[in-house]
Amino acid sequence: VIEANIDDMNPQLYGYFAEKALAAGALDVTCAPVQMKKNRPGLLVSVLTKPELESVITRLVFAETTTIGVRITQARRKVLAREVVTVETVYGAVKMKVARLEGKIVNAAPEFEDCRRLADEKSVPLKDVMCAVQAAWSKLND
Repeated sequence: VIEANIDDMNPQLYGYFAEKALAAGALDVTCAPVQMKKNRPGLLVSVLTKPELESVITRLVFAETTTIGVRITQARRKVLAREVVTVETVYGAVKMKVARLEGKIVNAAPEFEDCRRLADEKSVPLKDVMCAVQAAWSKLND
């Protein structure tokens, strides 16, 4: 985990940095509001990465943000077994991310970008597409 507290950066730069970090191999990039010294609002930027990318991601943090220091900690990570399943709906095909714990499905979520694309293509509300995906998924798994 590579973290930096930042209180002097235009917040618009964060999205660009997050995209660059993910493209460089970061597993996750988040930010949270924090109260900094002298009562300034700031961001806590956290990047989860594989140990072998530590120097690459650290250089990116320094290059793309205004921080002058980072904290690096080792963290253990556990992830569920995952697969992608395609579900057919009245609007079209949507990929579902399915997560399992000891073989049992514990989470299934539609791929947002697929739902968004179909909503735009079919000129229907996004929430309708997402409901149709959940209904199709439920029907497949009854």
